[in-house]
Formats: sequence, structure tokens, C-alpha cells
Amino acid sequence: MPRRFAKKVKSMKNGTIKVGGLARVEGEGGLYLKIKGGTVVDVRLEIFEPPRFFEALLRGRSFSEAPDITARICGICPVAYQMSAVHAMEDAFGIEVGGPLRALRRLIYCGEWIESHALHVVMLHAPDFLGYPDGFKMAKDHPGVVERGLRLKEAGNEIIALLGGREVHPINVRVGGFYKVPTKRELAPLSERLKWARDAALELVRWTAVLPFPEFEQDYEFVSLRHPFEYPFNEGRLVSNRGLTISTRDYENEFIEEQVPHSHAMHSRFKNRARLPDGQGGYLVGPMARYSLNFDRLSPLAQEAARSAGLSPVCRNPFRSVVVRSVEILYACDEALRIIGGYEMPETPAVPVRPRAGTGAGCTEAPRGILYHRYRVDENGIIQEAKIVPPTSQNQAMIESDLRRFVQSNIGLSKEELGLRCEQTIRNYDPCISCATHFLRLHYESE
Repeated sequence: MPRRFAKKVKSMKNGTIKVGGLARVEGEGGLYLKIKGGTVVDVRLEIFEPPRFFEALLRGRSFSEAPDITARICGICPVAYQMSAVHAMEDAFGIEVGGPLRALRRLIYCGEWIESHALHVVMLHAPDFLGYPDGFKMAKDHPGVVERGLRLKEAGNEIIALLGGREVHPINVRVGGFYKVPTKRELAPLSERLKWARDAALELVRWTAVLPFPEFEQDYEFVSLRHPFEYPFNEGRLVSNRGLTISTRDYENEFIEEQVPHSHAMHSRFKNRARLPDGQGGYLVGPMARYSLNFDRLSPLAQEAARSAGLSPVCRNPFRSVVVRSVEILYACDEALRIIGGYEMPETPAVPVRPRAGTGAGCTEAPRGILYHRYRVDENGIIQEAKIVPPTSQNQAMIESDLRRFVQSNIGLSKEELGLRCEQTIRNYDPCISCATHFLRLHYESE
């Protein structure tokens, strides 16, 4: 256990805690905690990040612009936005993309998972477990771990650069496929780097497995895609561990976004489900949900690594999500090598696209969880309406629920330690860091 978390003190009757800079979470905001008589009575994750108006920006634009525009929403997971956009448009136009083009889509998604997860695991999350304020301080004592993580990230970026045209905000993805596809010779150099990356990912799984994890099992409703025979990236039905099984098109029949008074970020929840006892409601998306609903779809190497790391086929401790992400890096390396090994260059870089009036929906698995897009277009393919639901907003309610439960079970910690643990609890979810470094202000009130 890191020394900064080891000491407990008597709970305070009155007092405030302010954390002036949570620099490893996207979005400007604050956390408000109220404790009365030793009981947590109010938790509010107050997000102040301003609206970005991408849905309005898309209106009046051609369907062909959607992948490039939505890629700008996030610098860490632009591929996810592009993939959800192209799948939604293809749904509207009645297009199905298969064969090598479909395989290349999985390959570029592998690259995004590798780079995004590696950044989070090593630079953003691991410092919490070892008592460091950031990855740079951690690098002084663990240079090999940090170097390995950065090289893993670089391996993922190389895949995105080759298939997407550049590492950040790729420009080669289009509705129907790609503008240009690689030859077998161009893909071949990736194999050697990925063989190293696969070994490095296996070591990362082993390293994260022995980090000090709080005991914090939660009864989540997991939601993710599930495919008949693949670990999900782009396709599948939306399922949960409590009986949900729907097509992507039915997403808005089951889920709803709501504005809450204390946050500019929308909260998602099931439309027709009772709220949780703490009043938050919600469900969990992301690596733990994917893993727990699709363990049997992982490659044999990834399954064995997970078991050796002490994970069961279902993981309910959000602090262990750092291990799950490492397992997904390993899987993505394994899957990328499989795709490259069997690749045959398609005859054309894209299937023909003929716009028609209609509505299409797409949902893919961003590193942080399901990312839903819906577009209504006219007969010329001009976007009339757009709806985008990112994974972080879908997890907002569960973040608050976790904070409430964690604070209640650790109410004896000092103000400083409790604040640090709250930051770590939020970082379990890897809230998106696409825009800039922001700050979280923690106000702690005790009566």
C-alpha cells in the first residue's frame, strides 16, 4: 500500500477538502461531498466543461464529412468516432462492408486501443497505486515500466498512422472503407513491432497484477457490444449481464440522456429501469464491461494472461480495471498480428456509396466504452440531425455511485488521503483527456 494511503485518522466533524489540480482527467469540474453523522448524504461530480456543439456543427454537412469532423472530438480516440460515424451512415444507406476492408477497420481499432490504453495504464493510472503525483515522477523509480508503456503507445500510433494517414485525427477513413489501403508489403514492418508489443503487453499485465488494489467489489450492470465470434470492436448486439440484448438501432429505446443541475455533462441511464438506491441510476460501459461480457471471445493468450493475473472471467472491482486494460492491450496486439498475417489487399479501397434519405445508427467500442452515433440524412446525403453519446457521459452516474460507496467505506481516512482516493476512483474510468489538461476542485463538507 502506498505510504500516502496507509495512515487513517478519526473522521472529522466539520471541515473541507479542496483538490486544486486533477490533471489526469478530461473536463473542468469539481466534486462535492457532504457527510452528516458519519454518513455520505450527497455526492456531485460537477463538470464545467463547456458545450462543443459538434452535433449542431454536423447539420447541413455532407455525410462524407462526418468521419473527419467527428474525429476532431477526441485526440486520443478519433478512430472510435470515425468508426461509429461510418457505421451509422452505412446503416442509413443500406451498405455492408466485409472482407479485407472490414479486417482493416478492426486493425486500425487495435491501434487505438493499444495507444489509448497504454497511455492510461502507465502514465495516468499506475502513479495512483504507487503513490506518485504523475508519470514523470514515477519514471525516476520505474524507468523501464514507463519506457515500455511509451513504446507500446508508439506501436499503436504506427498502426493508426499507416491506415489513417496520420497518428492524430486520421484522414484516410471514409464511408464504405478507406481512401487508400495498404499493400501486404507496407503492413509487413508492423509485424515485428507488434511481436515485441505483444511480449511487452504480457509483461504489463503481470506488472499491473501486483499493484495494491483496495477491496471494492460493486454490483454493476455491464453494457457492451457482443459479437457472435469476435471480441467486440465495431459490430455486435448491445447486451448486459441483466438480460439486455438489442440491436444498435434500438439504443435510444432503452437509454436516455438527462441534464442534471450540477453538471454540463449529460447523464445516461436506462429509460425503464428503477434508479439505484443512491438515486444515481446508470450502467457501466468500458473495459470492465467488455471483458466481463466477452471473456470467452478473448484470444487464448489473453485469457490465460488474465487468469494468471488473478482475474476471473467477471471483474467487479473498478480499481482492477488497470489490469483489464492491460489484458485488452495484449488482445489488441494478438488480434493485429492475426489480421496482418491473413491480409490480402482488396480490389478497391471502398465499396460504392449511394446516398438516400434515411436514418442510421452505429455503435462501436471506444477504449472507454460504447460510442453511439445516429444521423438523419436527406436524399442527397446532407445531414439533417446528429446525435452522439460518448462513453464518458454514459459512465457519469456510475462514477458518482462509486464515489458515494467508496467514501462511505473509507470515511476514516484523512482529508488529504480521501481526496487522493477520490481522484483515483474517478481515474478508474479513464475519463477522456482529448481537449486539454483541466482541474477538479474537491469540496468536502462534514456535519
